[in-house]
Amino acid sequence: MNTEKVLFIPKQYLAVASVLSAMMMGVLNGTIMNVALPSLAQEFHVEASTAIWVVNAFQLVITMLMLSFATLGDVYSYRKVFFTGVSIFIGSSILCACSTSFEMLVASRILQGFGSACTMSVNIALIRLIYPPKMLGRGMAINAMVISVSAASGPTLAGLILSFASWNWLFLINLPLGLIALLLGWKLLPSNPPSETKRRFDKISAIGNALTFGLLIYTLEGVAHSENRLLIFIQFVLLIVIGTLYIRRQQKLATPILPVDLFKIPIFSLSIASSTASFTAQMLAMVSLPFFMQNVLHFDAVEVGLLMTPWPLATILAAPLSSRLLERHVHPGLLGGVGMGIFAFGLSMLYFLPEYPEKWQIIWRMAVCGLGYGLFQTPNNVTITTSVPISRSGGASGMLGTARQLGQTLGATSVALVFRFFAEDKEFQMCIFFAIIFAVMSMVLSVLRMPRRKGES
Repeated sequence: MNTEKVLFIPKQYLAVASVLSAMMMGVLNGTIMNVALPSLAQEFHVEASTAIWVVNAFQLVITMLMLSFATLGDVYSYRKVFFTGVSIFIGSSILCACSTSFEMLVASRILQGFGSACTMSVNIALIRLIYPPKMLGRGMAINAMVISVSAASGPTLAGLILSFASWNWLFLINLPLGLIALLLGWKLLPSNPPSETKRRFDKISAIGNALTFGLLIYTLEGVAHSENRLLIFIQFVLLIVIGTLYIRRQQKLATPILPVDLFKIPIFSLSIASSTASFTAQMLAMVSLPFFMQNVLHFDAVEVGLLMTPWPLATILAAPLSSRLLERHVHPGLLGGVGMGIFAFGLSMLYFLPEYPEKWQIIWRMAVCGLGYGLFQTPNNVTITTSVPISRSGGASGMLGTARQLGQTLGATSVALVFRFFAEDKEFQMCIFFAIIFAVMSMVLSVLRMPRRKGES
């Protein structure tokens, strides 16, 4: 792509639509199944704790494979990885819909995770190639909006479909989105820019990466859900041994799967850490809020859904505002810090909710959280993407996705731990308290990216 151009032509809009369709497909499938879990447990005669593997298997595979597929995109082609992922996702969605046993459904969801890992690992890299540099903030803002809308609409869409159709149709809605991604992107998505260094894909590192992240998440889940202590200890020991060997190998490679070389760039490492902390704070709040609203405030499921809506709506409104401010040369560290500061303030207001709050008192607090979160995400993602050479965009994209997955996992695990160790009337406040800590941490990390002396960028 010509880095000097500023105009955005119709073909580029279609190329963006291809990437966003695949992104929407992956994010929707991360949230849409939660509502259907009780129905699946009943139909396949499994316990609720077993049924949740329909969700966990999908998320686990994405986290284990995202960095490997990002590296494949850097080495070979973002286009090839993207189209491979979309094709796998379409095929596995059909298999999910046609599943006749719980084992077949979980296996199909694992395959679906493969497809989603492909598309999510390179979507930011493709957006960087499609958008002119001066308009990249807009691309990131649109990407953030799509993620927010998809994540928020998943449960609502699932409820709507299940009100008149079976759970099988939750997977078939992926077909039009996947076909749009394939048809629009086939001729329009850009090829990789030429690279000065020849890269190769290290299969041993790919195995080490999958085992390290798989053991990390599985160990956290085991601790959160009080699994067998001996098994957790064995997993932890394996994690330390395999993880150490994996990281040491990455440090010796010129082109590692875990981009340890990119972490030597201070602004990149600060932005990844800030992103992880922000997603942890978000999940602490978003997972605990529905329990609080239903079990303590006694709202029904429909009311909870409506009361949660101001958060993603405010994020949608804030994302384009933050991109405009970036184009006006507001420093992303300052913008991200202000966003996280507003987010922390909104969380603090949730912490100090009255004992018997009116609905409007919840609504404005949710909107403040969403506003701050939306202001933060776009400048942070732009910083992560543009702080590395364009030939390493896949590595940056993969780390951005991995930071999101790890943050969400850490947040959800923290909620489970709080629910285990604190009394029922203190659970929500403690979750929000820890969310505030992570939000402030993210704010500080974001501000640290600002120039420290005149002329420094």
